[in-house]
Amino acid sequence: MLVLDPPPFRIFLLRHASAAWPQPGGRDFDRPLDDHGFAEAELVATRAADRHPAPDLILSSTALRCRQTADAVHRAFGEDLEISAIDSLYNAPLDIYLEVLVGQKQVQSVMIIGHNPTLEELLEALLGPDRMAALIPGGYPTAGLAVLEHGGPHQAMAGSWTVKDFITA
Repeated sequence: MLVLDPPPFRIFLLRHASAAWPQPGGRDFDRPLDDHGFAEAELVATRAADRHPAPDLILSSTALRCRQTADAVHRAFGEDLEISAIDSLYNAPLDIYLEVLVGQKQVQSVMIIGHNPTLEELLEALLGPDRMAALIPGGYPTAGLAVLEHGGPHQAMAGSWTVKDFITA
């Protein structure tokens, strides 16, 4: 059972924007955003900054497409925003994402920029399967941003989170 104790007040879950197809001989890790992805990232980041206070911390996969998405968020929210690149978020299973999230005890809000299918699994772990399926019945879109809040001062378990917003391009 997922337990965050104490929980952050707000969690932003952002899937990286649309990436270019892999180049022959190139690594998946090095795939950049394509033109559509750059536009998606800027649009979602701007909408998020217009609607929500900046997160205390951004945790991003070190994959190029995630770092480029994080750059758009950084521009939209402001230069003071701290970004931490985490190698283990690339191709990570759900337990790694949960471990990273649980380790954020000193912040009130955190944004994770990562990959599917793990972001979708994390959203399901926080909301429960029925609420997650109702929110994104077609799966987690590229540049999709879920904004979740927890109102209690104590343990936050699966199903105790509220979706405040879901932003797409």
